[in-house]
Amino acid sequence: MNFDDFDQENRFRAAWEAVEIVRPVHYTLFTFGESALPYFLVCSPTQVQAPVTITRGEVRITRPLLITPENSRPEFRNFFETDDEEEVVSFLMARTARFSNLRLDNQSGARRAVSDSVEGAVAKLNQRLDDEEEDRVAILSAPANLGRVAVLRYVTEQILSSAAENVQELRERGFLP
Repeated sequence: MNFDDFDQENRFRAAWEAVEIVRPVHYTLFTFGESALPYFLVCSPTQVQAPVTITRGEVRITRPLLITPENSRPEFRNFFETDDEEEVVSFLMARTARFSNLRLDNQSGARRAVSDSVEGAVAKLNQRLDDEEEDRVAILSAPANLGRVAVLRYVTEQILSSAAENVQELRERGFLP
């Protein structure tokens, strides 16, 4: 029995549970074409007395028109800082058909430091999005070193919640029996 795999899975699970989707969005990803998932990421400071940071970003999810051996695995762009992180997540995500042929590209803007607490920053962003009647922008919250995990969790939950409708559309169009 290889305990390294168990430790790696436990670390991944702990990181997954440490992040939060504070303001989810409720719409289905496109079955065909590209879907955009805009978000605000609020991260706690790395040190006491350091400021909270807010980053605005967007993940674009595309599906290839033709599935070949080269694109049958999920492709993550701008999600991970090391190849090891990407290998672990790719291994886990490739085990589900919902992710098998997706291309996910995370584009994030510059970090902005704010003097609020994480809760205060989230409350202000929520109020701003409510005032703008914006229902397609999520707010994510994470410890300082887990921001990319928060983005991955957001995308994962959107893909999983869209899967049933996407499969139904594929059936309706004759792509599945």
